[in-house]
Amino acid sequence: METLLLLAVALAMDSVAVSIAIGSKYKELLITKVLFIAAVFGFFQGVMPLAGYLIGVSFADYVQAFDHWIAFVLLAGLGAKMLYEAYKDEFDEEVTDLSNKTLVSLAIATSIDAMAVGVTFAFMQTDILTASSVIAFVTFALCLGAVYVGKKLGSILESKAEMLGGLILIALGCKILAEHTGWL
Repeated sequence: METLLLLAVALAMDSVAVSIAIGSKYKELLITKVLFIAAVFGFFQGVMPLAGYLIGVSFADYVQAFDHWIAFVLLAGLGAKMLYEAYKDEFDEEVTDLSNKTLVSLAIATSIDAMAVGVTFAFMQTDILTASSVIAFVTFALCLGAVYVGKKLGSILESKAEMLGGLILIALGCKILAEHTGWL
C-alpha cells in the first residue's frame, strides 16, 4: 500500500504543479472553484489508469516474461520526462484561464502519465479499482492544498513538485525491475 501511495503522490505532481500555478495566478478563488479544480484533476488522474489498465490487459499475457522491463522503461521514462518539464518550467503559460475547457485540457494533459502507469498495473496484476481510487483521492487532496500553497508561495514550488514526482517514478521503476530480476 505504501508503494501505491508513493506512486499516487508521484502521479499527482504534474497536477499539483498546475494547481500551484493556478493559485499563484488567481489569488481570489472561491472554495467552490478550488474544490472543482481539485475534483477535475483527481477525476482524470483516477480514470486514466483504468484506461491504461484496459489497454495493458489485452496484451499482458504476451509480455509476461519481460513485463518488469516494460514497467521500468515506462516509469523511468515518465520520471525523466517530469524532470525535464520541471527544468523547462512552462506551467504559467498553460494556465490561460479557468474555464471548464481549459481545466479539462490541463487535467487530461497532466494525467497521460497515469494512463501509462495503468498499463504497468495490468502487467503487475494490481487491483485497478483500489489503485485508481487511491490515485484520484491523493490527487484531489494534494491539488486542493496546492492551490492555497500557490497563493502564498507562487511559482517557487511548481518545478520542485514535478522534480519530486519524477524522482519517485524513476525510483519505483528501479524497484520493480530490481524485485523482478532478483537484484533486490
